Amino acid sequence: MTTPDNELRLLPWTGPGGKPCYLSTEDRRSYMSRLADNIEAVQLGTAAELLEQASEILADQDTDPTEAWRLAEELTRALRDVHRVAVSRGRLLVASTTQEG
Repeated sequence: MTTPDNELRLLPWTGPGGKPCYLSTEDRRSYMSRLADNIEAVQLGTAAELLEQASEILADQDTDPTEAWRLAEELTRALRDVHRVAVSRGRLLVASTTQEG
């Protein structure tokens, strides 16, 4: 998920103080591009696993409230990660559409 014509890519992690990190490169095979791609894949996979877990936990009426709270915390982290990936990829789509048109 690198950027066309050297647009900045929002990376799937934050810097000090939670500030966004960006990558400027046209090389899709650069170390940082591949690292970002791999981390995004892990984040999306984690979110999918948590969704399955959530369905099971919410279906069980005897679920311990502490377990439900932990799940909510993990889902919140995963949603934040997935949102960041979506924003990053959305920017890439807009940039490539703008360049094609």
